[in-house]
Parts: sequence; C-alpha cells; structure tokens
Amino acid sequence: MQARVAVVTGAARGIGREIALALGRQGRHVAVVDLRDHEAKETAATITAAGGTAVPVAVDVTDPASVKEGLNEVRQKLGSISILVNNAGWDELKPFVDTDEEFWQRVIEINYKGVLRTTHDVLPAMIEAGWGRIVNIGSDAGRVGSSLESVYSGAKGAVIAFTKTIAREVARAGVTANTVCPGPTDTPLLQEIVRGQADADKVIGAMTRAVPMKRLGRPEEVAAAVAFLASDDAGFITGQTLSVSGGLTMA
Repeated sequence: MQARVAVVTGAARGIGREIALALGRQGRHVAVVDLRDHEAKETAATITAAGGTAVPVAVDVTDPASVKEGLNEVRQKLGSISILVNNAGWDELKPFVDTDEEFWQRVIEINYKGVLRTTHDVLPAMIEAGWGRIVNIGSDAGRVGSSLESVYSGAKGAVIAFTKTIAREVARAGVTANTVCPGPTDTPLLQEIVRGQADADKVIGAMTRAVPMKRLGRPEEVAAAVAFLASDDAGFITGQTLSVSGGLTMA
C-alpha cells in the first residue's frame, strides 16, 4: 500500500488517537494534529515506535491562520496530504435555553467550521492528484438529536450534510468523502462532559441503556471504520454516513 500522508485532527487522545494509530498501522504517514502538545507528541511517538512515521503538529481548528500554517507544516515534513480525518470536537451538556451566543460560537467553530477550514485547504491538491479520502467524524446526535446537546447536534448534522455535498462535487476526481458517527463512546471528552453533571453516573447509565448492546463504544471500534473508509478498498464508497453506535441508530 502506498505510504500516503494522513492528517487527523484532535488526534492526541480518545477516538482521534486510535484513528492515528490505526492509520499508522496501515502504513500511512500520520500528522497528529492537536493543541494538546504533550499528548500529541506521545501519540506520534507511539506510532514511530511501532515502525511507522508520524509527526505532532499544533493546530487550532477555530483559527484560520493556525489551520493554514499547521497544514503547510505537515506538507513540509511529510508531503502532500491525501487523507483528512476531521475528528476535533467539543461539547458541554446544557439545555438549549441555558446556552448563549458565546457557547454557540465555540461549538460551531470547533465542530463545524473547523471541518470547513481543513477541507477547503486540502481538497484542491486531492482533486489535482486524482485521489483523496475525507472522513469526517459526525455523531449519532447529528442524525437523531440528543437531549442537552442541541447546538452540538446541529453542528454535527451540518457536518453530515456538508460531507454528502462534497462527495457529490468531487466524485469524478477520485476523491471520496464519508462521515462516521460514533454513538456514546468511552473517551476523555465524554468523561469531561458528564463530570459537570450533578448525576454523572446516571447520565452514563442512561447512555448505556439506550444502546441495544448495553455498553459504551470503544475508541478503537470507531477507528476501525475510519481506517477502512480511508483505504484503497473503499474507493467506491462515498457520501455515506456510518454509525458506530452498537445499534443506537439503525437507519
């Protein structure tokens, strides 16, 4: 398999880390993109220790200049970008009536506009090369809604619709675009989100009971789906939305 360059945002920990590790095992040259410098370096070191190639790159997806500078750094260190995985995300559990403009802005900037910025930067070269893989991490919240996650659900729904449109626009250029939607997954972000709730254990319990398999997902299970969609074997799959959620959604 050709050693193509893969960018994974939010790759320092959780689902993003497992995606970076999975792509490293595929032989991809991986840019571990994250603002968590120490953890990004550790993820990259894990890939290189296993015989792969990886570099940590600091990028703030809410800052257009940071995105441009960071992706240019990737090109300088690893070469042209062929695979983009938009995984960076953030949320807090709040009733919509308790949110404000500042909160909306942060959720949308990270979860949606960050996807627009990175995709806009890498897509022209993919089209010119006649090969590319874009895998965006959505959420089942964006497919069916999720209580206390109104703005996040909207942003993830936007990611799903955006990905389908990009898939249509670039299909003839050999570039695919797909969305992977995790259900409740045991990650540091999930633990941080529920930690702010007075009844954190009940929140986790409710999430678990809602899943037909009666457990939370594991980051590596999401990573396996992403790695497949980023592979050469998935060349005829585009514009699709795949839930990795233990059956939480089935449509």
